[in-house]
Amino acid sequence: MRGGVAMGLSLFNSLTGQKEEFFPLHDKKVGFYVCGPTVYDFIHLGNARVFVVFDALRRFMEYLGYEVIFIQNFTDIDDKIIQRAQEMGKDPSWVAEHYIEQYQIDAGKLGIKEATYHPRATQHISDIIQLIETLEKKGFTYLVEGDVLFDVSRFPDYGKLSGKDPNQLLAGARVEIRYQKRNPADFVLWKKAKPGEPSWESPWGRGRPGWHIECSVMAMKYLGPTLDIHAGGIDLIFPHHENELAQSEAASGKEFVRYWLHNGYINIQNQKMSKSLGNVVNVRELTETYPPRAIRLALLFAHYRRPMNIDQELLESAAKYLERIKNLVRNLYFIQKKLDQGLSRKQETGLEVAQELARMKDNFWFSLADDFNTPQALAVLSDFIRFANQYLHPSRGKWSWQRLEEIKLFLKEVDQVLGIVPQEEIISEDREVIELVYQREQARREKKWEQADIFREKIRSLGYVVEDTPLGSRWYRAENEEN
Repeated sequence: MRGGVAMGLSLFNSLTGQKEEFFPLHDKKVGFYVCGPTVYDFIHLGNARVFVVFDALRRFMEYLGYEVIFIQNFTDIDDKIIQRAQEMGKDPSWVAEHYIEQYQIDAGKLGIKEATYHPRATQHISDIIQLIETLEKKGFTYLVEGDVLFDVSRFPDYGKLSGKDPNQLLAGARVEIRYQKRNPADFVLWKKAKPGEPSWESPWGRGRPGWHIECSVMAMKYLGPTLDIHAGGIDLIFPHHENELAQSEAASGKEFVRYWLHNGYINIQNQKMSKSLGNVVNVRELTETYPPRAIRLALLFAHYRRPMNIDQELLESAAKYLERIKNLVRNLYFIQKKLDQGLSRKQETGLEVAQELARMKDNFWFSLADDFNTPQALAVLSDFIRFANQYLHPSRGKWSWQRLEEIKLFLKEVDQVLGIVPQEEIISEDREVIELVYQREQARREKKWEQADIFREKIRSLGYVVEDTPLGSRWYRAENEEN
């Protein structure tokens, strides 16, 4: 029960291929792992969709009363990082640290909350070695030319997440095949060191971890052998998540993840975003053109499991939607401020307004509870904005203070979950601006229109907009990127 609404959360589980009611392993405590970035470049829109969607789902779970232990790793040692370091003439550790800092800047702009823990692969080398040793003792590994490989034939359930037949699979991603594997799907757990590359001592000689083993170790290190949720892009189902599942369950003998969640691809101008097509869009570049909240909002326009197309039209639609939200917040603050200043509080009659607002709020939350259906929830929110603005129109002349507080609380709750409602004080308390507004109002009363226009321009030069309403002047901060 939340806000008077009883809700059960359902999520689509990629493992079972169906929508299931969500029940965490430990009552109201949720272990939630999301694959984080490989830190060799700025994050792009494909990364951002993963991080924004599952940040919002995490927020919704917290809103529902769950204690969420949210883990998002940084892959800080990888072939791509080594290659970028060589291109930049820097040490791989410098490259990783630099792009972790850049991620934090971009994530902050998009309103992505910090994870409970942000583990890094290089901080867990001993844990990685320990897990590989466990797999070795259980007979799941073999050694070829200094590399330790996982033998998928020893794990009968291999392929159960992706639905792929291991006998028909080609070699997985991110591994250079220099030798004959026992099975095409076998994957590297530990890579033998190459000259000039970062490496660590291990029972198999100096080397570094393979990509897949990192996430298994960091997930189980912080959440135990069984996670409630493991999430990432649909492109990670195979081989990354399939390999994670196999090595984790082989080591622990327990179910690794109870709910696998995957978001769809990003298309740019109706083409799948990829480096080969040269259409990768970095978040950093996009925030130079569009408000970060509008970008976050755009990424929630489509259902997270569906592919979505990002183009100028979509981003401009998101910016317009964001402006509608801001305008509602301005209207709300304006009416409440006027009531605080002594405007007669004529009470509304009847329950129609209260019932309609309550109906839309319930529909909003139920939409999110149904496999986190953000486009449906945003459609309901759009109706709510329209209805609330009609209710708040200055010509109405009668409002319920309780109703105003209900609208304000709902908007705060929407922001708590989706992160799309500006929380700044929209109505300025800047004394200089207030004085200019009053001087302008006096000039208008005296029909000194030119002088009133001069005051309007002074107000604008200070970064504010002033509008005339039946209840007097309404003023607020002008548009800026931080909103």
